[in-house]
Amino acid sequence: MDDEMRSLDKNNTWILTELPIGKRALVNKWVFKIKAKPDGKKWFKARSSMKEINSLKASLSSEFEMKDLGAAKQIFGMRISWDRSVGTLNLSQEQYVENVLDRFRVNDAKPRTTPLANHIKLSKKHSPKTAQEREHMALVSYASAVGSLMYAMTCNRPDIAHAVGVVRSSKRPRVVALALPNLRLQGTISQSLANLSFLRELNLENNFFHGDIPYGLGHLPHLRVIDVQNNQLKGNIPTSLFQHWRVQVISLAFNKLSGEMWQGPWYVPDLRILNLRNNSLKGIIPPSIGNATKLLNFSLFGNRVGGNIPKEIGNLSQLAFLNLAVNQLTGFIPSSLFNVSSLLAIALGLNNLSGPLVLDEGNIVSNLESLSISRNQISGHIPSNICQLTELKILSISFNNITGEIPKNIDCLSKLKEFSIGYNPTDGTIPSSLGNISTLQYVYCVSNRLEGPIPPELGKLSNLIQLDFEENYIKGQIPKAIFNISSLKLIALTLNKLSGRIPTSTGLHLPNLEELHLTGNALEGEIPAHITNVTKLKYLGLADNFFSGSIPTNWGNLRDLRLLFLHINQLTSQHELPFFHSLADCRMLEYLDVGNNPLNSILPNSVGNLSSTIKFFEISDAHINGLIPPGIGNLSGLTTLVFQRNNLMGNIPPAISELKQLQGLYLNKNKLNGHIPDVICHLSNLDQLNLDDNELFGLIPACIGNLSMLQHLYLGSNRFSSKFPLSLWKMRSLLFLSMSRNSLEGEVPTDIGGLKAIVELDLSSNHFSGMLPITLGDLQNLKILNLSNNSFSGPIPLSFASLISLEILDLSVNALSGTIPRSLEELLYLKAINVSFNDLEGEIPNRGVFANSTLQSFLGNKDLCGMHKLEVPSCPITNSGEQSKSKELVLKIVIPMLTSSSLIFFLVSIWIMKRKKKGKSKNVEKFWEIKTHQLISYHEIQRATNYFDGSNLIGVGSSGSVYKGTLSGGTVVAIKVLNLENEEVCNRFDAECAVMRNVRHRNLVTVITTCSSDYIRAFVLQFMPNGSLESWLYEEESHLNLFQRVAIMLDVAVAIEYLHHGHNTPIVHCDLKPANILLDEDMVAHVGDFGISKILAVSKSMAHTETLGTLGYIAPEYGSEGIVSTSGDVYSYGIMLMEVFTKRRPTDEEICNENLDLRKWITQSFPGSMMDVVDDNLFPEEEQITSKSEICIASVIELALECTKETPESRINMKDVVTSLNKIKITYLGTRI
Repeated sequence: MDDEMRSLDKNNTWILTELPIGKRALVNKWVFKIKAKPDGKKWFKARSSMKEINSLKASLSSEFEMKDLGAAKQIFGMRISWDRSVGTLNLSQEQYVENVLDRFRVNDAKPRTTPLANHIKLSKKHSPKTAQEREHMALVSYASAVGSLMYAMTCNRPDIAHAVGVVRSSKRPRVVALALPNLRLQGTISQSLANLSFLRELNLENNFFHGDIPYGLGHLPHLRVIDVQNNQLKGNIPTSLFQHWRVQVISLAFNKLSGEMWQGPWYVPDLRILNLRNNSLKGIIPPSIGNATKLLNFSLFGNRVGGNIPKEIGNLSQLAFLNLAVNQLTGFIPSSLFNVSSLLAIALGLNNLSGPLVLDEGNIVSNLESLSISRNQISGHIPSNICQLTELKILSISFNNITGEIPKNIDCLSKLKEFSIGYNPTDGTIPSSLGNISTLQYVYCVSNRLEGPIPPELGKLSNLIQLDFEENYIKGQIPKAIFNISSLKLIALTLNKLSGRIPTSTGLHLPNLEELHLTGNALEGEIPAHITNVTKLKYLGLADNFFSGSIPTNWGNLRDLRLLFLHINQLTSQHELPFFHSLADCRMLEYLDVGNNPLNSILPNSVGNLSSTIKFFEISDAHINGLIPPGIGNLSGLTTLVFQRNNLMGNIPPAISELKQLQGLYLNKNKLNGHIPDVICHLSNLDQLNLDDNELFGLIPACIGNLSMLQHLYLGSNRFSSKFPLSLWKMRSLLFLSMSRNSLEGEVPTDIGGLKAIVELDLSSNHFSGMLPITLGDLQNLKILNLSNNSFSGPIPLSFASLISLEILDLSVNALSGTIPRSLEELLYLKAINVSFNDLEGEIPNRGVFANSTLQSFLGNKDLCGMHKLEVPSCPITNSGEQSKSKELVLKIVIPMLTSSSLIFFLVSIWIMKRKKKGKSKNVEKFWEIKTHQLISYHEIQRATNYFDGSNLIGVGSSGSVYKGTLSGGTVVAIKVLNLENEEVCNRFDAECAVMRNVRHRNLVTVITTCSSDYIRAFVLQFMPNGSLESWLYEEESHLNLFQRVAIMLDVAVAIEYLHHGHNTPIVHCDLKPANILLDEDMVAHVGDFGISKILAVSKSMAHTETLGTLGYIAPEYGSEGIVSTSGDVYSYGIMLMEVFTKRRPTDEEICNENLDLRKWITQSFPGSMMDVVDDNLFPEEEQITSKSEICIASVIELALECTKETPESRINMKDVVTSLNKIKITYLGTRI
């Protein structure tokens, strides 16, 4: 870009000429004649002039040396080829021709001539002839010489200037417009553009320019239009643009601009369009925007702007379109907005706006057609005077806190096309007047509290496209008239209380219906046969009702069917399930579930004729008998196969190995027998294998250990014997392993410590023996450990004290001896323990999990003593003298006796243990069992989130979205789905995966699994029902007391200490802030979001990076020099510690206006008036603030100041932070971690 500008300015080779006034090009011919018609009117006729074209070619060949055509290629879309045989460049301008014709809207014109023929040849040998020419050439890089020539040629021919993007004045040779859109130009925008003092229009949209917007552009006196949208520009918006008295259009959308809009007085009296959408702007909307009185269109969509919507926007009397959606705006919606009669559309969705929606009581002259305020915190009722918005076509107020009923006179909005109030606590009944709005196309009332019947008047909505009343309390029958609306594409009534039958005529009058959702009601009767006449149907959900009768056998009409859910009904079928034959004609089918129906049949081999596109196939709990047909191997696209809870017999067929895409295989609770075939090890994508509760026997294939993706393995309740394969103890990715109720034997090897990721381990009711390996203590992510009903002997390993995540421990019915380790008291998360029926002795510990345990946990041991409530003997109290005598007695009598009988005791003990094992296995019942969890895959992510339904969306950020999901086993999770269009986000996914492979800790957000493919990057996370620390700090109804804040920040400190010091390679989080601290149901803090974390090299204590965290929390050395170190995290932690106790953000406007940062602001008040800056909600009103509490707060603030010292080397480390904060908690709040 800069080369072309300098070429135009310095190169004197071309003489610039004018096109006669009144002349213009027709098509793209270059010579003109004027011919008079009989009626006297003049018209243009064009013809080609080869003479002119040849002259241009000659000039190109004689004046300049041609090294390459890079710039010309960019600007004119040329295609260039090198002919080595004759030493020439071949040039084609076919794309240039297309651009010319498109600009003149004559794309069908023929023939297509151009200034250059389609295939001219340019010699590489021509050079400048004179010293003066060489001097001119020195000013232009050879790489853009041809581009500069073509640029100059364009200026020589203003009749085609618009076609190639450069316009010059017809009076004098001055550049008045520069339009180069859609050309993939790169580099920075040249500062020299500010020298084009007559420039009126600058259009560089849809290119790849980076860097800043030249400040001088705002001082071009004639500038009317600046359009640089869809580039990669950064930095601030030049303030001069907001004081330009002639500018009419400012379009800076889709860039990476940051900073704030200018807060000074705006003077843009002619500004019509201000488009700043999809940047990273912050700050507030300045009230002086009200000075832009001619503004027609204002868009701030997709930024980070906060504060209130200024009421001065109401002064914009010509405003037609206002889009402030997807920001961080707060406060009320100004009622003055609705007084702007020119306003056609208001979009304020996805902000933090609150308060009621208020329209002025007076008469409003409104032309408003669209009002979208979804995903805020708007409260109150739908205004009673909303009828004044007579022109309204779109009313979108979903995802708020709007209460009350839908107005009975809603039909006053007679032009309404879209009515969306989903996800509000709106109650009452559906008003019948809704059926009077004949223009209505979309009704979206999902997850409200509506009750009563569906009014039959809705059947009059002849233009209706979508009708959605899911998740309400609607009852009664579905009006027959609904199924006669031919325009309908979607009917969604899932999860209501609807009853009765679907009309038998359903399907006869729905030619456009694509989705029918009726799952989760009380509908009954047969599925109407005519439903298969709805030939455009893609989704049919009739699950979880009381449908009966046979499953229809004429599905073949539904060629577009993708999802068919008929499960949990009372449907039947003839022998060999003939409906599968017709489903084979549905070649688009992807999801099929007919389970939980009394089908009472065998599975026919014709299931193998189903479409190869099918990904999910479930027929569980359906009384299916017989064998798994070999045809199942034809379903090559399957990712999930669920045949659980049936009566399937025989072997697992070898054809199962053909399902190369399979991720989940569920064959549990059948009567399958034989061995597990080795071919199952060919399923390299398998991440869950559930063969529980069958009659399988023999050896477990060792090759299962090679399934590197496997995370869930359930082989319990079978007849497997011999030893457990060593390869399975080394599966580092395995999360859940259940081998209970088999006949496995031998010792558990020390290799079990290789199950680094294991969360649940169940080896109960087998014949394992020997001592418990101490390497079990290495499993720090383990939550449930069940080793009951085996023959383990020896002591309980002291290493169990390292099982920091353990919640349930069952060691019952073994032959364990020795004492119960007191260190088990320190396991904070341990909720249940069972050591009954062993040979344990000594005192039962009385703290931690033992404080709430009962007698049943300790029955059947010989010499346990302890607390009275456990109904065991009290432990004897002895003094030191008695202890000395006891020791002497042991030395003189007991030890010699034991020595002399050791051999006999050893032989007898083996026989006793076997007898004891057999008796206990028969007579002793296990007290609890480990729960199992199901694996998540991409398609289960879809199911878990109801196909990414908006109702499950719990957060949206720049990197993607977070959904709440429920897995098939009922486990609630959070699913973080990344935005694949952002390359930086994809890199963050890889970084986060790298961290997750290295870390597991009770105070880090648990990543259950990940999902990565060409079309999704997602994390499946532990769901945190109490949200983020940020929401607890800043939401009005949320309050944290002193104890909670200290406890939360201690949890965070422990997590960061683990990242910094728990590995050979330190991990730096890089983005600590309250939004990344999540709270579980017990208000325990978990650190999340490792998207920009750095794993430091072993040899380095710091690294350099271009990736920054969040403004305000970034350490000084991180923000200025890009230095990453653990000290940077300490700084961020200290800032967050201050924020938690003061409830002031580090970017707080009041603090920044005083030219202070949060640390300096607190330092001014510390320690003398410290209580003046802490959060008022730290103590309830009724609680008296004690001196002990004040000292506690002072100690915390002092610790925060230690963390935030200026230089990294002067800050303390996280080990010291944990020690100090734990001491503060014990000293002043009376508890410990």
